[in-house]
Amino acid sequence: MSLVFEKRKNISKSALVVVPALSFIVSLILTGIVLAVFGANPFTTYAAMFHGAFGSLYGFGETLVKAIPLSLTGLGVALAFRLKFWNIGAEGQLTLGGVAAAGMALFWGKNIPPALLLPAAIAAGSLAGALLAGLPAILKTRLKVDETLVTLMLNYVAILFSEYLYYGPWRDPKGYGFPGSALFPEAAWLPRVFGRAHFGMYFAAALAILLFIILKRTRWGFELTIIGNSPKAARYQGIGVERNIVLAILLSGAISGMAGAFEVTAISHRLQQGLSLGYGFTAIIIAWMSQLNPLAVPFVAILMAGILVGGDQVQLMMGLPAAMGSVMQGLILFPLLAGSLFTEFRIRRVRKEPKFACVEGEK
Repeated sequence: MSLVFEKRKNISKSALVVVPALSFIVSLILTGIVLAVFGANPFTTYAAMFHGAFGSLYGFGETLVKAIPLSLTGLGVALAFRLKFWNIGAEGQLTLGGVAAAGMALFWGKNIPPALLLPAAIAAGSLAGALLAGLPAILKTRLKVDETLVTLMLNYVAILFSEYLYYGPWRDPKGYGFPGSALFPEAAWLPRVFGRAHFGMYFAAALAILLFIILKRTRWGFELTIIGNSPKAARYQGIGVERNIVLAILLSGAISGMAGAFEVTAISHRLQQGLSLGYGFTAIIIAWMSQLNPLAVPFVAILMAGILVGGDQVQLMMGLPAAMGSVMQGLILFPLLAGSLFTEFRIRRVRKEPKFACVEGEK
């Protein structure tokens, strides 16, 4: 007898819920072991993290502040992953989106009516994110260039470009040497709901619903699903595989670019250090935990944001390293990837047939 992995023809809906849940529980156990090594009580630490992230209006507001870019980049990454296009560039797309929105707010504020400045800044950020994602999509579809490496490298291009701007030509001359641009006109400020939580959370929720409807209820969504399952079958049915991939990745980048535009127009009101905080990389974990379901992305994003905010609180209250939240995120990813094997594959026993030696002279 031998064990072989066999790809499932149909993935049960229960497995899509149970596997991520069990993976998260395993990650809590692994994190608990790490906490014990540092001499901390895991249960006390988890309680402190939960209270820091959700136990007060201020803490919940800060959790929402981080959940908004995580939701948007998570939606963008999930859309790309459904097509088996491994977009690792959401961080760069978010950053370039923030740069484009800042440029619109800083240099076009006098040429645009105040009522249109904020929509124009958000549109510029979305367009910048789309263009940065569109480049590897075209290279993939036209020249068969691997998108994983290209999107990863473009992250650093966008991040270094933003640093060049706020340390150099866009630096505020009245900023006492502080690396950052001048404040945007107030017409380019995205309104806040409470604390620092802003209207971007409504956009994230609306986009999650819209993407779900597109993928489940429209012809284009049906075509994207077929392409993700089998590009060969899609071509056989007359679907334009390359065209649809480019369009979907442009949308993926636009959503991530919108996240960057929200960060600068709602949080900092300027382009400065702190725009690139790793949201685009955390979005990969969010996409996998949500099983690429747009409706699940905002909820998983709130969970991951709570881990980040709770990790900061644990540092202040218990003296643990500030990186504990990031460590926990990493420990979530590995059980999740291992669990995905059981979602897409099943283990089957195969009986080996006995081999008989051929005796000379027998037929």
